[in-house]
Amino acid sequence: MINKHLKLNSDIFSPEVNQIPIRQGFGEGLVEAGKENSQVVALVADLTESAKVDAFKKEFPERFYEIGIGEQNMASVAAGMAHMGKIPFIASYAMFSPGRNWEQIRTTICYNDVPVKIAGSHAGVSVGPDGGTHQAIEDIAITRVIPNMEVISPCDAIQARKATLAASRTKTPTYIRLAREKTPLITTDDTPFEIGKAYTYWVAKDDKPKVGIIATGALVHKALCAAQTLEEEGIAVEVLNVVTIKPLDTEAVVTLAQKTGKIVTLEEHQIAGGLGSVVCEVLSEQHPTQVMRLGVHDKFGQSGTPAELIEYYGMGEKDVVAAVKKLL
Repeated sequence: MINKHLKLNSDIFSPEVNQIPIRQGFGEGLVEAGKENSQVVALVADLTESAKVDAFKKEFPERFYEIGIGEQNMASVAAGMAHMGKIPFIASYAMFSPGRNWEQIRTTICYNDVPVKIAGSHAGVSVGPDGGTHQAIEDIAITRVIPNMEVISPCDAIQARKATLAASRTKTPTYIRLAREKTPLITTDDTPFEIGKAYTYWVAKDDKPKVGIIATGALVHKALCAAQTLEEEGIAVEVLNVVTIKPLDTEAVVTLAQKTGKIVTLEEHQIAGGLGSVVCEVLSEQHPTQVMRLGVHDKFGQSGTPAELIEYYGMGEKDVVAAVKKLL
């Protein structure tokens, strides 16, 4: 059942549940951050509206910088501004930032440990018709390995707004992963959020889950729908939303593994290097556990509708249900 203590959206499973693009939450959070701190600035690589930075541009035109199609230059400029006391947010499609400008992010931002915030929009295969060249499904892997970098993957627009505001208050390089499509609102304004904290969104009725489901990003909703289906079939599970990939809430992951002995991970990303890898790395050292990883299995994306692609790559509700049953 839904964890009532977290004040989640009561309409999570309703066909009429409100759906908003996760990237829109970033745009709203950026404006809030700008109002809170005059040192917050925004840089965009020719994708102001798509990356949802247009509201910040309208509110703070003197703090907005259009860099043009030059993501590598954008990262370096932002690093310089951070050295001068600014808190720069750089925004583009995730395939281009952190994809195209990874070396500049590594060397000018993270090596110098300056508080540049990288907003990677249009992450995952749910970009849809844009196809494999624009579907960033390696971005968690390439960002989490860089020293000093924090990696956040919000599950909905509300959490993205909170994550953006929270990131503006830290002195740490941060990557915020954002989906393009409208996704169901899972959380509310009253749902807690803290960088580095994972949250149990679904609990077993008797507090004795047979399998733990660990999900991140927009696919948390798929995990919750699967949990409801499994409960109706008499299979108790627990769903953990790992909104912060790095630093990982190790205690929450290990505790879930201790309770269940079996884990399914779910992410809109390559299973190599992503959430599933992070979970396996921790558990192999602290509590060896059987883990089944759901995500993209060493393939590139392709054109299609977002719904078709999620199902094609085995990341849908039925895939989670099947994985749980297979483990049992």
